[in-house]
Amino acid sequence: MDLVYRFNKERWDLLAKANALFSRPWLGLTKESALERIDPSGRLGSLQGKDVLCLAGGGGQQSAAFALNGARVTVFDISQEQLDRDREAARYYGYNISELQGDMRNLATFEAAAFDIVSQPYSLNFVPDCREVFHQVARVLRQGGIYSFWAANPFAAGLGTHSWNGHAYEVMLPYEQGVELEYQDESWVFPAESEEPHPSGPREYRQLLSALLNGLIESGFVLLHVEEEAGHPPVADPVPGTWDHFTSVMPPWLSFWAQLQKK
Repeated sequence: MDLVYRFNKERWDLLAKANALFSRPWLGLTKESALERIDPSGRLGSLQGKDVLCLAGGGGQQSAAFALNGARVTVFDISQEQLDRDREAARYYGYNISELQGDMRNLATFEAAAFDIVSQPYSLNFVPDCREVFHQVARVLRQGGIYSFWAANPFAAGLGTHSWNGHAYEVMLPYEQGVELEYQDESWVFPAESEEPHPSGPREYRQLLSALLNGLIESGFVLLHVEEEAGHPPVADPVPGTWDHFTSVMPPWLSFWAQLQKK
């Protein structure tokens, strides 16, 4: 257990206890609304009977959406508190899932070619090198399988409303692979009525665009689609220094869809 693992585990246990946004199970979904959340463009095809790994994806969100559409779901997450949310969602909908606690950089607990789909919500930037994760995913994914994930836009990593100086969003940290970034969570992460103490902000690592793209290629993936993500529809005339304004000038995330090449 290294310092990266220890920090992420402790922080996500606290985030779940504070009912942070990414720790709130998706309840009340229909099959159709669930599919819209995980596959709005229809790239996955039928999920019935597919083996899906929700990688570093605890919280009762993606697991619920996949299971509602007939997939056999395994959730692998560093936080037991997050995995508890997946069990909560499974009880709510009445389906079965498998949950395992561990580090996304080590998927040795799974056999090779165990999954048709690996779905990873925003978590890749919590480890120093995305290529370690890509290598692990390639081993557990079947040939022709799909890997979808979100990552920080490397040009926006570490920026946010706290970066507004009255004129612009200041870029202060070097653009280097693996640079450690620390900042405070945005206000929307926590519910206004939460009485639980908020943990300290995240500790993330910049993943350069070259590391993301070349890392996928070197692990045997073919890139299918990349898209800038703001996380919400655009707002007309947003106020400078707000989250809506920040995302209008700098999309904070990128979503990737890749396929493991058939040999």
